[in-house]
Amino acid sequence: MSLETDLLLDRRRLKRRLVFWRSFSIAALTCAAIALLHDAGLSIAGAHVARLPISGIITDDRKLTQSIAKLADDPDVKALIVAIDSPGGSVAGGESLYRAIGAVAAKKPVVAVMAGTAASAGYMIALPAERIFARDATITGSIGVLLETGEISGLLGKLGVTAEAIASGALKDQPSLTRPLSPAGRDVLRGLVMDMYDQFVAMVVAGRKMDPARVRELADGRPYTGRQAVGLGLIDAIGGETEARSWLAANKGISADLPTTDVSTQGLAERTLSGTLSPMLEFVWKTLISQSVRLDGAWAIWQRPPG
Repeated sequence: MSLETDLLLDRRRLKRRLVFWRSFSIAALTCAAIALLHDAGLSIAGAHVARLPISGIITDDRKLTQSIAKLADDPDVKALIVAIDSPGGSVAGGESLYRAIGAVAAKKPVVAVMAGTAASAGYMIALPAERIFARDATITGSIGVLLETGEISGLLGKLGVTAEAIASGALKDQPSLTRPLSPAGRDVLRGLVMDMYDQFVAMVVAGRKMDPARVRELADGRPYTGRQAVGLGLIDAIGGETEARSWLAANKGISADLPTTDVSTQGLAERTLSGTLSPMLEFVWKTLISQSVRLDGAWAIWQRPPG
């Protein structure tokens, strides 16, 4: 092969590399510009209906509540659909979503759509919606609060292990893993649970415009099917997202032709570095950065009966 041929091949390789890196740089700058516009509250998506998917265990997610808060003042967001498939989660997590969705509902139409399960805190976050839809077989309700603790003093005794605690007060170490609850500690923890339960009941009363005594009758922790919940006034109708869009069109003038866009909780780095590398980057991001969630001790969650 001649020297001129080698030089020609080298130039072609160099040109291909330059084209690749120039294209990559333009794409990265474009993604960064879009992300910055989004973070500044500016949108290029045009008029649309936002869709907020909530699935799995609900926790106190700061990124998510911040993303929801932006919807209230985004002129392109004409309505919000909250799509729920969750057995519940932490009380604090449910409350934060309840308040964030409520802030949007104060300015724009909000509807909730329940899938297989929307129980306990999963039901709580549907309450700000003006209209709640569920399937006939949706598991919902389970209005209540749960605080569980463990105690292994018997096991430690069999192993010949003793534990001591120096506390500033008689209730400071309640509950304790190494000794049983005292009567006073049990009373204090029950008081905490019942106060959070009262808050949950108040949310149902406000959201469903029901008599408090009637809500307390229904709020003994039991779940209901969607069909039962309609008759009890806990939800409004049987249906899914199609029925929700039809209701928005008929009652709020939100055209059924508007596109639906999922609410994003990705940060600037995640959006900028998306594209062909997104599966790998998403795995690395979640593994190294995003696994810092902490659960509070009290839960509003539906627990499947054993067996």
